[in-house]
This record gives sequence, structure tokens and C-alpha cells, in this order.
Amino acid sequence: MTMPPVRYTVEPVDLAGHLFRVTCTIARPQADGQCVTLPAWIPGSYMIRDFARNIVTLEAAAGGQPVALQKCDKARWQAGPVPEGAALELHYTVYAWDLSVRSAHLDQTHGFFNGTSLFLAVEGQEEQPCLVDLRPPVGQTIGQWRVATALPEATGIDGAAARYGFGLYRAENYDALIDHPVEMGDFTLATFSAGGIAHDVVLTGRHDCDTARLCADLARICQWQIDLFGGPPPMARYVFLTMVVGDGYGGLEHRASTALLTARDDLPHRGMTEISTGYQRFLGLCSHEYFHSWNVKRIKPAAFVPYQLGAESYTRLLWAFEGITSYYDDLALVRSGVLAPAAYLKQLAETLNRVLKGSGRLKQSVADSSFDAWTKFYRQDENAANAIVSYYTKGGLIALALDLQLRIDSDGARSLDDVMRALWQRHGQTGIGVPEDGVFEIVGEIGGDKLARWLRSAVEGTDDLPLARWLKKFGVTLGTETAPAPALGVRLAPTRGEAVLAAVHDGSPARAAGLSAGDTLVALDGLRVTADILDARLARCAVGDVHILHAFRRDELMSFSVTFAASAPPATLSLQDKPAAVVRRLRTGWLGS
Repeated sequence: MTMPPVRYTVEPVDLAGHLFRVTCTIARPQADGQCVTLPAWIPGSYMIRDFARNIVTLEAAAGGQPVALQKCDKARWQAGPVPEGAALELHYTVYAWDLSVRSAHLDQTHGFFNGTSLFLAVEGQEEQPCLVDLRPPVGQTIGQWRVATALPEATGIDGAAARYGFGLYRAENYDALIDHPVEMGDFTLATFSAGGIAHDVVLTGRHDCDTARLCADLARICQWQIDLFGGPPPMARYVFLTMVVGDGYGGLEHRASTALLTARDDLPHRGMTEISTGYQRFLGLCSHEYFHSWNVKRIKPAAFVPYQLGAESYTRLLWAFEGITSYYDDLALVRSGVLAPAAYLKQLAETLNRVLKGSGRLKQSVADSSFDAWTKFYRQDENAANAIVSYYTKGGLIALALDLQLRIDSDGARSLDDVMRALWQRHGQTGIGVPEDGVFEIVGEIGGDKLARWLRSAVEGTDDLPLARWLKKFGVTLGTETAPAPALGVRLAPTRGEAVLAAVHDGSPARAAGLSAGDTLVALDGLRVTADILDARLARCAVGDVHILHAFRRDELMSFSVTFAASAPPATLSLQDKPAAVVRRLRTGWLGS
């Protein structure tokens, strides 16, 4: 017997109070009492967020009569039995005031939500089709609000939505339902084509973006990625859902869309001919999330097949899914012709410097960082730089090293591109999860056992990567800035005025002097310092000099004698002017013509 779809209605009922009202209608609930649950985490963000905490009210009814609800744990409820043939209705409100890509946000300017924040899963019916009725705000005049989502419209059904309109949308099951975020508001819409499908850019918030420039650049980046994997794209349509704010950055991947948060100054404006640092950062973010359409949304760790959203799902492979993606995000910009090689190398050098700056890289492998993402990487504290390594940044450098070695060993005939295509064919197109040794096995098949052993050692070890000798074969020089500057070895908190220490690095003059995270620097040699002038004051000091720093720890004024040491000179990457023909050929294969 065919089961009817689970039906949801979503209404923004209180914009100032940031409340969505949701109704979940279950046509055929379990006879002995239906259980429902809300995810504890959202795929792509590996931290328990307990979205159920934002449910404000929850009631159940059947045939117009109330039904008892019992809460079983932090995110699970069981409804009492209902009369035979009656549908069970769950009515609940959700507080939405998290302006991020991970949860939900609602006010007078727009509404946004991920399904993991709003849609209760009906236990035993997760594979049933779902219908979603998206409705405009209740009882308020708010301008020309529309709906942007990659959810397909429920064509052929009364009340079906028109593209970008309120009304009925559909999903083939619960997993698909929660993988299509929704934006509603008065947004800017632009469209481009890549791989033969429409790609929509949605910009919510005040901006002066040159959408034609943005679409032209994104079209080249997306087309390059589609060609890398062999096309056609793995979705029928793609949507870049972008929230534009004064200061913000973030992205979260989905199967046919991405949710983005960006600073308005990072968007291109009319008349801008160059690629600014901010615009390059935004294009890199878009590229990163788009690459995830293959790498992690469809090529998945076996631990994620299927997703278990009630508790942590552990894998040691996030270095491959986030690190390799982090390598390709900016590489796609240069290989598609959007970014010049010199600008790419400058960004790559910044990534290398971020990795080298933290001593945590010498204590934790990227495999362990992947496994501990739930408790360490996503819950960083003031000691993070001294204790953990990012599987994004160091994972990206390992991907770079692997790509370079594959190209060197094969005289340019093989590369990391071949590894990604093999993963796509073997796992992405089949739905079979990647086992914990799966990446090593494919690298061994393509590059040989020796390279596979090196990769395992790099992933499971903590040694720095000898990138200089591999980059040299591509006509790229890894050097350092020459003039050492006096260093304190701290990172300031992003506060205005006060110089509050957010972190103190291992082996630094500040650590040797006894300074700690949370201390507020107030004076250097008896003269006041603030966050704005600290660097200028330090620049007047010399390596080896001893200076007195005063700082407040809580409400207690303390004095510290600091002996300044030379900071580690930042790494630089530069192109050789006239490389040999073999070097030029390798470099062209890597970075494009």
C-alpha cells in the first residue's frame, strides 16, 4: 500500500519575535504512538548543535482533538495513539535568530532556514516523499518577498509553487528535505548557465554588487569543475543563497545549493576591473562549496552513508573531503582563468603561513583532527593553535603535495584530478561510501604503492611537508621575507580599543614572560598601549631587547619582563621568470596556460 507523503507547512508568524510556525501532518501514524525527532547536527558542520532547543512550543492533535505528547530525550517525542484512519498533526514554533549558514534566522528583512532546524523527522517514514507548503509572513506588509530554494516545485498538485513563489514544494524523502535550505525575502536574483543547467545567484541584504561580473566569473569556475569530473552536473539546477552583511564569512554545502554569508565589501562593484582580496575570498568560498557538490555530498565517507543525525558520526577522512576541497577551491580560480597565477601563489603562501604559525600541527595529525572535529576543531578555545591542526588548511597542503608528486612522477600524465575522477566514478556515482582506507587505495592504483605510503604517513603523521623541492620542479620558488621583526607571539581578540590577548603561542616571548590568554595589555615601558597602536609600538623594539609590559589579569594589574625574539619570517611563493621547457610544461599542466 502506497503511503501518502509527510506534509509540512512553514509560516513566519512573528518577525520581531523571530518565530516560524510549523505544522507536520502525518497521514498514517504508527498505531501505538508515533515518534518524531529533530537532528542534533547538520551535515557539513561537525558539531552537536541540538537544534531541538529552539523549539518553543509543541502540540499534537488528531481529528480536532488534542493528543498527548511525551518527550523521550532532548530531541525526540512520542505522540499517543490516534483514532484509526485519523491523521496526526504536530503544531510547533521554532525560534530563529542565528544569522549563520547552519541554522535559521527570521526578522523583518528576510527569513532563512535549514531543514534540520525546522522539520521533525517521522520515525519509520524517513523514506516517504515530503510536501512543504511555504507561506508568506502572517498579517504583515513587508514588500515583495519571494522564495529561493533548490527544492523542486510540487508540479501537478493544487497549490504548487511557481519558481521563486510561495506554495507547495516537494522532496523525495527526509534526507532530501533537509538538504535544500530556504531563503525568503526581497532579494536580488541573477542567473548564469554552466554545464547546460541554470545556476542562480540570490543576494539578500543591501549591496551594490555587479551581478553580471559575478555571474561571468562564477560561470567559468563552475564550468571548470564540471569538466574536471566529466559532466554533466550532478544536479538539475543550482542555487547560491547569499546573505550579505557588513562583516561576515561562511558557507555550507548542500546537494543542489549552498548557503553563504559574506561581507558586502567582498562583492564586486560596477567599474571594478581587478579582483580585490575580498572578492577573491568570496569567489574562493563559492568555489569551495560548489566543489562539495561532488566531494562530500556525493563522494561521502562510509561513516556518512546514511547520515545518523542524532549523534556524532566519526571518520578520519575529513582531511580528504575538506582539505582536498580547500586545495581545489582557489586552484579552480586560476585554472579557469579567473585569477592570475601570481595571485594564486600569494594566497597559497598565506595558507602555508597559517599552518606553520600554529605548533598544534606538530602534535596532531590531520587524520586525528578529522576524528576529533566534534570536540576540538569545532569547539576551539584559546589554546587551539598550540594543540590542534586544521584538516582544512594542512589537508589542503597535503592535497597540493600529492598533486605535485603525481604530476612529477608521471611527467604530467597523471594528477590529483585522476584521483578525484576515480572517487567520483567508484563512490559518487554509485552511492557507496568511501572506506577509511579508500583514498589511499585509489592513490596507490594511480600513483603507486610508494606514493600511497607517503600519503598515509603525511595524513597520520605530524611532520612538516617538504614543499620547496616539489614546487621547484614547477618553476615556483618557496622563499621567506628577509627582515625578521620583533615578535611577542600573541593573537589579539577582535575587540575595539583594548589589547586583549586571545591566544599566546607556544615558545613565544609572551609565553616565556608568563602572559596568558585573557590578559589585557595596558602599557609598554610605562606608556599606554591599545589594540590599534600595539603593532606600531612593537615595531620600535629590537630583537633581544627587554621591555616591561603591564597587563590586567581579571582585575589585577601585573607586570611582565619580556625579551623580544625574532618572528619566524613568513613564507613567500614566486614564479621563476624563464623556466626550462619541461618545467614550463609541468607548471602549465598544474596552473593552466
